[in-house]
Amino acid sequence: MTDPDTPRVQPETDSRARSLYFTGPRAVDVRSHHLPEPGPGEVRVRTTASAISAGTEGLLYRGEAPTELPADEELEAFDGDLSFPLQYGYAAVGEVTTVGADVDDEWIGRTVFAYNAHESRFLADPETLLPVPDGISPREATLFANLETAVTFLLDGDPLLGERVAVFGQGTVGLLTTALLARTPLETLVAFEPDEQRRRCAERFGADRALDPANAGFPDAFREIAGDRADLTYELSGDPNALDDAIATTGFDGRVLVGSWYGTKPATLDLGGRFHRDRIEIRSTQVSTLDPRLSGRWSRERRHDLTWEWLERLEVSPLLTHELPLEDAGEAYELLEERPDEAIQVLLTYD
Repeated sequence: MTDPDTPRVQPETDSRARSLYFTGPRAVDVRSHHLPEPGPGEVRVRTTASAISAGTEGLLYRGEAPTELPADEELEAFDGDLSFPLQYGYAAVGEVTTVGADVDDEWIGRTVFAYNAHESRFLADPETLLPVPDGISPREATLFANLETAVTFLLDGDPLLGERVAVFGQGTVGLLTTALLARTPLETLVAFEPDEQRRRCAERFGADRALDPANAGFPDAFREIAGDRADLTYELSGDPNALDDAIATTGFDGRVLVGSWYGTKPATLDLGGRFHRDRIEIRSTQVSTLDPRLSGRWSRERRHDLTWEWLERLEVSPLLTHELPLEDAGEAYELLEERPDEAIQVLLTYD
């Protein structure tokens, strides 16, 4: 007789898990450990690929994240704070290989997205997993969290018909934000990005122009293209110094949305000039929560559905520039830190 508490499983040759740890500034380690069988309400996922968040994980890698801050109170996969050593990552895609006694067999073999750290296998409550729709490859699905962030930026920014919009920073999230903004009825969309490869990508994604901020005079560079200052400006570069340029680019009663997380890097702003008289609004925007003004109509589930829809509609493959096996994670972070002009989105693989 079969034990009713015994998990149902697809055959696996290895039940051990390999997990990435940030162990100190500019130091990572891959550790192996035994992964237990899933409990009655759990599943086991074998990871195919996971996306590195160059912004947030860059802060962790450099030791610039505030160590007392909780890892992410909204995601069940994380606990504790951001002090070393820690596991992190929130964009894993894999296949469900084993289900607990109380989980439907239909989960077995399903490709899922998980807000989970970088590791080869993990246990999860199936309610926290998002099935990947047909038509989206596992590697494209690793961009789900980044695109969900971009969706949130548009919900928070509320771009209006005929507005002039500037986006500072064209990393993965910045480029996805530009791609979504380009599909709204704006008058002008201008991206600012120091890397030439990313500027070209921004224009392919729909920006009217993409400028190098090192060669741009603010706000004249934006004015020459749009005819006036921006109504809405996004600061997504991760550089606190860019915030002054974002404010200078923004016009009367305009809004500056800060999607960058600066960690422990201070932001020194010049607010003594036109900022005060021009009634410029500076606001944070971040994906972990929904704007309270939208909570009556929007839920995380609705935002998830919208994100999957746009992930299928957008051509995101040009963003996936590098893949490295988990064991070479140190090289992946060195690439993003030392040669960012060579990479946009780096994936870790687990084949």
